[in-house]
Amino acid sequence: MGGGFWARRGAALYLAAWLMLGLMLAGLLSATGGAGPAASLLFALPLVLVYGAVCGFSAYYLCRAYPLARKSTPAVLGVFFVTAVCAALLWCAVATGWAAWWQWLAPGDDGVTMSRPLAAVIFGLGVLLYGMTACGHYLALAFERARGLERRELEAKLLARDAELRMLRTQVDPHFLFNSLNSISALTTIDAAAARDMTLQLAGFFRHTVGLEAQRKVTVGAELELVERFLAIERVRFGPRLGFERQVSADAGACLLPPMILQPLVENAVKHGVGQLLEGGVVRVRAERAGSRLRLRVENDVDPDAGTRAGGGIGLANVRERLLAAYGVEASVHAARVDNRFRVDLVLPADTGE
Repeated sequence: MGGGFWARRGAALYLAAWLMLGLMLAGLLSATGGAGPAASLLFALPLVLVYGAVCGFSAYYLCRAYPLARKSTPAVLGVFFVTAVCAALLWCAVATGWAAWWQWLAPGDDGVTMSRPLAAVIFGLGVLLYGMTACGHYLALAFERARGLERRELEAKLLARDAELRMLRTQVDPHFLFNSLNSISALTTIDAAAARDMTLQLAGFFRHTVGLEAQRKVTVGAELELVERFLAIERVRFGPRLGFERQVSADAGACLLPPMILQPLVENAVKHGVGQLLEGGVVRVRAERAGSRLRLRVENDVDPDAGTRAGGGIGLANVRERLLAAYGVEASVHAARVDNRFRVDLVLPADTGE
């Protein structure tokens, strides 16, 4: 569709240019050749348009047959010079016959007469216009090749980015599974029923994540549903010590983001925050939309006597790299401890898929 549009527009511009040349030649004939305006137009316009069509097709195929990158410059110049001279001579012959036909059809003093000076002008114009047409075709072909290279380069970058995203995403499941299996292993010696319940919850969680593999983006609402499934697994171990609060605006809930981008942050909040408190704590998730930006926050209570967590680790590093690969500099991640809470703020473009 796009290629057809550009081809039609290019043909229209090419036709408009030759119409302008026909009008200029008609004006020249009317001003210097003694022919009337109507006779000059009837002589010049068809003559120029026919030559424009001949030049267009001939020069195009010659440019394809003699690419500048694979043919020597003398060979290209020689071929086009000979072709331009032949085309100009044929144009002069057609112009002579065209003028004679009009004189025979409508004899009069205001017709166009093919004199030697006029024939020389037409010949010179023919050579010049053929050369300009060939240059135009070479420029168009070079532009077409450049666009093709740019398109292939963009496709290669997209494929590389998708591969990087898939690689980063595959790090999430093993990391979460490793921590969950450690928890199940600890529960087996304390509460076998809870370990069994946690195993079933874990199986349900991974069944749910299988459906996300084919999706590049999910809504904030769907991502929070996955977070709640994860917390349901952890509540088997922590019980009422693990609290959860969510604050999501309606417009933020419909925004899209990479799947399983919040789960590693919530996992860290449980493991490094709430899990270290004897009395337990609360994991808070907040999402709001501010114009063209989506702001997400994962926050958890921490032990006031514990040292400041630097915000490293596999989970947070994975989130940073995934957002960098998906959005570049348009997304940011900030982690900090404020009072007795540790929070991670994500800022990314508000994409609703519209």
